[in-house]
Amino acid sequence: MKLSCMIIDDEPNAVKLLQVLIEEQTRWACAATCYNAAEAHSFLKEHQVDFIFLDINMPKLTGMELAGLLPSSTRIVFTTAYSEYAAESFNFQTIDYLLKPITLKRFLQAVGKIEGYFTTQISNPVKEPEQLFFKSGKTLKRVSLASILYFEGEQEYVRVVTPDDQFLIYRRLKDVQEQLPDNFIRVHNSYIVNTAHMQKIQDNHVYIGDKQIPVSEKFREWLMRVIGQRLF
Repeated sequence: MKLSCMIIDDEPNAVKLLQVLIEEQTRWACAATCYNAAEAHSFLKEHQVDFIFLDINMPKLTGMELAGLLPSSTRIVFTTAYSEYAAESFNFQTIDYLLKPITLKRFLQAVGKIEGYFTTQISNPVKEPEQLFFKSGKTLKRVSLASILYFEGEQEYVRVVTPDDQFLIYRRLKDVQEQLPDNFIRVHNSYIVNTAHMQKIQDNHVYIGDKQIPVSEKFREWLMRVIGQRLF
């Protein structure tokens, strides 16, 4: 199966071993190798791969911390010499958890698991989720998508607003937008709105409850095109 991956590990020998195994045992393309999490984070903002091999114990920014900064859909194969992180790893889209030193036998098992995962995804596309989990501080909040009124970008954070609650998550608005169904529309550099809760559009503003949200020129045409499909 043709897949693209990325290796993130601060140990050159570990990177080299994975490169050799990938080249000799798979048809995958290794799109990039990064030796620290910050470099990998920058790369993944601009490039897309099917999954990443991610070491957990790295200086400055650990693999777990990096995983928390990536879009929730990022598929991960964790690689580590420590077994105690296994349970925590499945807070993410974890396909496998490889303990170092990685043997050929264990790598081939991982290959079967990874390719089986993507085969299943292709054969049985996942329906749009009705609920999402948002990490706010040390808390994971389960929120119904239908209840969300809008998202508001605040520098490196995004405020999630429902009729009964609002909280901050450490994400870029662009990354949040990529995970949302079509009824959520970007209307401003700082706002994504749920069209199901829009009450009116007037004077370049969207009204949701008592909130008046600006519509910028950049996004107005797309908003009106969507609304035009439901206009009588």
